[in-house]
Amino acid sequence: MFERLADQPPDKIIALGQAYRADPRPEKIDLGVGVYKNADGVTPIMRAVKAAETRLLAEETTKSYTGMLGEPAFRDALADLILGPGAHGDRRATAATPGGTGAVRQGFELVMMARPGARVWVSDPTWPNHSSILKHLKIETKTYRYFDAATRGVDFDGMMADLASIGPDDVVLLHGCCHNPTGANLDAAQWQAVTAHLAKTGALPFIDIAYQGFGDGLEEDAAGLRHLVAGVPEAIIAASCSKNFGIYRERTGLLLALGDAAGRDRLQSNLFYLNRQNYSFPPDHGARLVQMILTDDALRADWAAELEAVRSGMLDLRQALADELRQRTNSDRFDFLAHHRGMFSRLGATPEQVETLRRDYAIYMVADSRMNIAGLNAKTVPVLADAIATVGV
Repeated sequence: MFERLADQPPDKIIALGQAYRADPRPEKIDLGVGVYKNADGVTPIMRAVKAAETRLLAEETTKSYTGMLGEPAFRDALADLILGPGAHGDRRATAATPGGTGAVRQGFELVMMARPGARVWVSDPTWPNHSSILKHLKIETKTYRYFDAATRGVDFDGMMADLASIGPDDVVLLHGCCHNPTGANLDAAQWQAVTAHLAKTGALPFIDIAYQGFGDGLEEDAAGLRHLVAGVPEAIIAASCSKNFGIYRERTGLLLALGDAAGRDRLQSNLFYLNRQNYSFPPDHGARLVQMILTDDALRADWAAELEAVRSGMLDLRQALADELRQRTNSDRFDFLAHHRGMFSRLGATPEQVETLRRDYAIYMVADSRMNIAGLNAKTVPVLADAIATVGV
């Protein structure tokens, strides 16, 4: 039977990481894999996570299954963080998932159950897993313009022109903040325009929010999403705790669906059904840590303070790189780096230039020139700037 299986294409980002690890050059710089790293190149365990784990180890009395949907206290706490305390409580259904990817996959399956034949519109570009999962599920996919290669900002006119034809059988996939892979975000006025258009057309918004707190702050990063869901009758949200809690390997996520109050129980039962079909009981360790942090004033304050330090550190790196490039190129064409938010920016290099950076300078980034700003530090910023200027990006 297995001889009928076709070879699957390699994951380009995973392959990039493997090539980086195999590179013997000590000066190599990894800007590929989307994981936060501190100045020492380490993905640290946050202080509040360590404290919560210590408490959990002392207090935990069983390793029996959690609920099919995950612990209600975790689901409520994370939904409150995203939507605001108690917001839309009568119309929201939630399910704990194995990471943000699990929530994305479950959300697409919910769309298939609710509206077979629905089309999903994704930004060009988008996170590779979005397109990969949609292709695997055989869901029709359309793209809308998002990134302006000339300005390195949002091509909002192109985006709205492409979405002009959407209707009630369409789903529009949006990034909640810190757009992966470009770092170019919608502003408040653009979120308002998108909300009005979705409300008018009846299309369903699907928001993937994986970097809340990495852009402009916890509340600020959720503002566009909150405005959107308040202005439409239905929405799906896939949330990840990997980045802002630093618990990548614990696979902690949440699928949140919003409908009307009368149909909330039916919506919740469908999330229960999907969990049961895919993996039954979700992981609990990371979810329990998030629950403890968000419901304990001291832990939450320490977590928020450390997250703010991470955020401001990435902004400092962005500004430093933009300044170094301005100095070397005598041009402001890289100033967009300081205006982008989150871990990623698309540099604007050609695949050939990206390959030259790898081959000649041991600098690794994705072929489309998406780079992880968190892979830099004060010492490597000028090294990268020198290489970019020399290659002539």
